[in-house]
Amino acid sequence: MVPAMTTQQRPTLITVIGGSAAAPPALDDAYQVGLELARRGAVVVCGGLTGVMEAVCRGAKAGGGVTIGILPGHIPDDANSYVDYPIATGMGYMRNAIVAKAGRAVIAIDGAYGTLSEIGHALGEGATVIGLNTWRMSVDGVEDTAIIRAVSPVDAVDKAMAVAESKQARV
Repeated sequence: MVPAMTTQQRPTLITVIGGSAAAPPALDDAYQVGLELARRGAVVVCGGLTGVMEAVCRGAKAGGGVTIGILPGHIPDDANSYVDYPIATGMGYMRNAIVAKAGRAVIAIDGAYGTLSEIGHALGEGATVIGLNTWRMSVDGVEDTAIIRAVSPVDAVDKAMAVAESKQARV
């Protein structure tokens, strides 16, 4: 019989979201975020496909980390080659809600409307979103500060890990 795993033994999952057709600067940021998360022992969760998702997984693998891809389709082999654990949902964009809630914090890099959807799901559920060159939102012309701004990949990881550690302490 395998003993039950306690919360302290579980790895820290951090979700990283972003555009599937991102420009090179965003891909560089994502790679660096993945590398830094791996260095700190966090598991990267993402949508598992191309662009920011692939770059963050590539960075995590370069740092010796573990990656999870929550895929929109039915075929696990559709995941990018840097995903260790592909989860095929068959849910299309509805899987964005799962991606947004899987980690203890969310780092958003770049992004199009799918990323905006994930940001909305995360914020709507009370998750912390760290933004690195991503969407800015406003209400009646006043910037909504719900997305915590990061100035670099390391800053984004610092903020996400602080949130994760804070949540871990409450469990």
